[in-house]
Amino acid sequence: MTHAPLPATPDGRYLVMEGRLWRRSNPALGPRQRELLVAALMRARADVGRAKRAKDAAAERRARARVHRAKVGLGERGAPWWTDGAPDFNRHLVRNTPYAAWFRDLAVP
Repeated sequence: MTHAPLPATPDGRYLVMEGRLWRRSNPALGPRQRELLVAALMRARADVGRAKRAKDAAAERRARARVHRAKVGLGERGAPWWTDGAPDFNRHLVRNTPYAAWFRDLAVP
């Protein structure tokens, strides 16, 4: 099953999923750095799942902290990766942001 790509804002800072903005990773990351961070993220996410299935709250907290660190490294969390001073709308509903009109216009045929 293939999924349609998520729409990206015109400035490339966010993807829109289910009406919410999600910050994209930093495009300035080198391919090797991105590869290492994504691998760490995937391992940490798998460890979250294992810890949940084992009902090991301490292991789950540690794994979630690793997920967070990887996402910060990728630029998806933490300080915004752009430098022009624009505000960060990560996790905001797109309809409540300056991207609202752009997103509405996507649905117009």
